[in-house]
Amino acid sequence: MMTETETKWSEGDLGFMGKTVQELKKEFQIGVYTDKLKKIYVDEKVLDYQKEHYIKVLENFEQLYGDKEVEIYSAPGRSEVGGNHTDHQYGKVLATSINLDAIAVVAPNREDKIYLKSEGYDKIEVDLNSLSAYLAKEGTSESLIQGVAAKLSEKGYKVGGFEAYVTSDVLNGAGMSSSAAFEVLIGNIFSGLYNDMKLDPVFLAQAGQYAENVFFGKPCGLMDQMASSVGGLIFIDFKNPEVPVVKQVPVDFEAYGHSLCIVDTKGSHADLTPDYAAIPEEMKKIAKYFGKEVLREVDEQEFYKKLPEIRKAEGDRAVLRAIHLFEENKRVDKEVQALESGNFEAFKETVKESGDSSFKYLQNVYSNHDIHNQSVSIGLAISEIALKGKGVSRVHGGGFAGTIQAFVSDEIVDTYKEATEHVFGEGACHILKVRPYGGMKVL
Repeated sequence: MMTETETKWSEGDLGFMGKTVQELKKEFQIGVYTDKLKKIYVDEKVLDYQKEHYIKVLENFEQLYGDKEVEIYSAPGRSEVGGNHTDHQYGKVLATSINLDAIAVVAPNREDKIYLKSEGYDKIEVDLNSLSAYLAKEGTSESLIQGVAAKLSEKGYKVGGFEAYVTSDVLNGAGMSSSAAFEVLIGNIFSGLYNDMKLDPVFLAQAGQYAENVFFGKPCGLMDQMASSVGGLIFIDFKNPEVPVVKQVPVDFEAYGHSLCIVDTKGSHADLTPDYAAIPEEMKKIAKYFGKEVLREVDEQEFYKKLPEIRKAEGDRAVLRAIHLFEENKRVDKEVQALESGNFEAFKETVKESGDSSFKYLQNVYSNHDIHNQSVSIGLAISEIALKGKGVSRVHGGGFAGTIQAFVSDEIVDTYKEATEHVFGEGACHILKVRPYGGMKVL
């Protein structure tokens, strides 16, 4: 149990000087924050929407908790650009934050409790005097909050109660990682309210992963949380997962005349947990054959040397998935080099190679337990026909169902959107921008 001094809010200690809900609503209405919103969301076409969005969230907070001094926090969704299913093997990843996010209006309280209402869900209560993974209810938002708070407290950071209203544009179940955005959002609230916004984004990402693994009960890597927390287009090397190498890769996709499109193929993720879990399990079986924990630690030449006996011991699919891992790590390096040298065509070629490998070797485009439902495969087929060499597409995120990703030449973006939405329905194709900021205090 934490002591009172670790959890209680005091205005003198924190210097909490948030503006009231009414003050912020008026300032949004008259355009005080238009420039700030442009920097965060990049696309001028969404600025009017975002202004109204923030006003609505403030109003919803006020209805629940009253007009009081508040702060606003944001955490973006992410898009995996390269490194499909490599992070759990301590591999390499290229990922970016996108201009869809979760935002929260919050006010600290003098209790050891968090009261949080997410749009569309029941209000929840979390007692900060009960941060035991053993007692946490797996698979709930409460467990994610408890897990983040537990990790921060374990490392000596302050945590405390607050009231919050949360809303999210991050597409749930669409490979943009709404859960990671939520975890990073909670970490930033603790950082802002109780730690003078000084918590390192990499640590907050690790706290989010800890919450998801230990409290929520989902075995995930660190890529989702890292992309959401750090922001921008980033290269991550997880060789040492405790101290990953994180490097931002400056690139302006608009300067190359291309848009990042995410297409929701409307496939259901229900009953796919065994398919997702089998990928790291099979890769780790190969690693264990060599006495290692993960494939990153296995010598590639030794792997190919012993390939005949590995096939007999672990089966062909595990071998193919290992081959994907070895080659995918190299492709991430090639993508970074291409972008840094300004060779966008080489970058696109490597993205296509990555997609081909995911389909053929990683085999996460459809479930072989349900071969009649192949929405991602259909999305990729339609994309190849519609793009006609003016873009590339690949499976996005965990795979099996959900979304595909495409880098599309601006001259055919409208045509591509029309073609994919003809198959998957209106609103299925999301034309996104790379957001330059990760988890942050907005105001």
